[in-house]
Amino acid sequence: MSAQENLFVVVDPTDEQHVALERAIITAGLREPKAKLSVFVGVDNEAVDTRSSNDNLFRDLNWFEEHIHGPIKAAELDYDIELSWCAQWRMAIIQSSKHFRADFVFLPVHRRTNRRRFTFSESKWDLLKSSNCPVVLVRPGAQDQRKVVMAAVNFQATQEQQKALNARILEQGKLTAEKYGADFHVVNAYLDSMFYPDRGKLANETGLDAEHIHVKPGYTDEVVSAMAKELGADIVVMGTLGQTGKSRTRRGNTAERVIAGLDVDVMVFN
Repeated sequence: MSAQENLFVVVDPTDEQHVALERAIITAGLREPKAKLSVFVGVDNEAVDTRSSNDNLFRDLNWFEEHIHGPIKAAELDYDIELSWCAQWRMAIIQSSKHFRADFVFLPVHRRTNRRRFTFSESKWDLLKSSNCPVVLVRPGAQDQRKVVMAAVNFQATQEQQKALNARILEQGKLTAEKYGADFHVVNAYLDSMFYPDRGKLANETGLDAEHIHVKPGYTDEVVSAMAKELGADIVVMGTLGQTGKSRTRRGNTAERVIAGLDVDVMVFN
């Protein structure tokens, strides 16, 4: 019997729907043995109105029973709950996920009301860069099924760090597809034909046939978004290299554009 996994779930008490918790409960039930949930309840003050006029900042015991205890108990899962008042939301999540020895962090992503489709605060972006385990970004309205798993890789990379990241993405993509009995596809974008990725190496390392390997010209975010729609992907597995200094908080890089261009759940490795 394999070891019990620990799924760390971030719940924002100001939300009306707790999509990350819902997705984590489904995922935990598919594990063998069932995974344990560690529920972190805290507010990202960069993304939420924290003034006292926001009625959703006030929650009683009935709310916890209805929205957290009840659904988890109904699924017959082991779980812990931790409440955080820490103003450093990202650091609190990282510290707590380490304490609970999390294998995955499930993080809700909010819809925006303006032209950008999703709220993605600086603290969330920094969390992706510094988490010790993969982070699953759960979208409101995304499918909770996993019939098609798609991995986005960069096989024209020359840096060892990127090669190692490719290997982690492929390994987890295949495992996710196996657990859900889903189809597994791999996508690799390229801009310059001089750096066309090694398709034979892709086939060898993925064990997939040609129909499940997609090497396409174009910008990574545009190719990944288009292929996710074409394949009907339910989750995209991708990576973002951890950075330090000024580059760590630089916005607008490839990984962020890929995430912003997708309407499905995304599993991010660093």
